[in-house]
Amino acid sequence: MNTTYTLSPEQLKELEAVKSRPIDTSDIPELSADEAEKLHFKYYKPVKEPVQLRIDADVLHWFKSSGKGYQSRINAALRQVMIHELSEKKAK
Repeated sequence: MNTTYTLSPEQLKELEAVKSRPIDTSDIPELSADEAEKLHFKYYKPVKEPVQLRIDADVLHWFKSSGKGYQSRINAALRQVMIHELSEKKAK
């Protein structure tokens, strides 16, 4: 069912007034930088790109020894290194 609503001029004027009013965020707690970063990565879903990668056998065995998901664990470890290096560059 497709319903179309028409707003009166008064309703449109009221909406415009609301749109220009600043949003009150005083009841929202501030996030620390660490909390904000965790939220960002919790909902961030990067595009995966298949690659062929040569890894030392002992390193690969260690990741595989934890069971399924070893590729995701390798990616997470690489991401931690990337984030660390990016934060070091920012600090300079």
